[in-house]
Amino acid sequence: MPWTYRERLVADSTDRVAWLRARSRGITATDVAKLSTPRSIDVAATAKLYGTNFGGNAYTDHGRMREPEIARWVAATHGIRPSTALYHAEQERRHLATPDGLAESTDGRLLLCEIKTTAKAWRSIPRHYLRQVWWQQYVLGAERTLVVWEQHDGFVPVDDEPRCAWVDRDEREIHALVHLASALIDELHRRTTPPEQRAV
Repeated sequence: MPWTYRERLVADSTDRVAWLRARSRGITATDVAKLSTPRSIDVAATAKLYGTNFGGNAYTDHGRMREPEIARWVAATHGIRPSTALYHAEQERRHLATPDGLAESTDGRLLLCEIKTTAKAWRSIPRHYLRQVWWQQYVLGAERTLVVWEQHDGFVPVDDEPRCAWVDRDEREIHALVHLASALIDELHRRTTPPEQRAV
């Protein structure tokens, strides 16, 4: 019998040390966002192993500050509650995701939420964010995700309410991401395993 998403909880971001440790041992939606082509695997592996010089800026600080407020709006308007939990996929424990919100529909389907802030007007949801959404759907077994974004000008929200759009599960995109994530795991293994210990 398939595991429910609740049985696949790994850690919670309220325990930041445990959450970061768990994320470092797998492939997250943040990692997958960078996997656009096979050639991106090398860059993603380097970032995963050695980190990046990016420690945050005014834009990421603003996003962290606004997310709880936007999450309250999502809960009030769509019934999707905030979530801080990290889950693993049913078949592969190293495939991980932390959705910003989740809820079960009346027919039992799992719905997710992904929250973003942006200084730019979106004509459509940026592709790297869609990769995050599809990955989270795969890991959690969800059918749809409400992507919510708040545009700001000089860190002041432009509109009275955030904008939002539903993104449906896309098996073709998910299959491609799982393939790339598996290749990233193989590359990480190759880089961290001494040559004499690698399987012939």
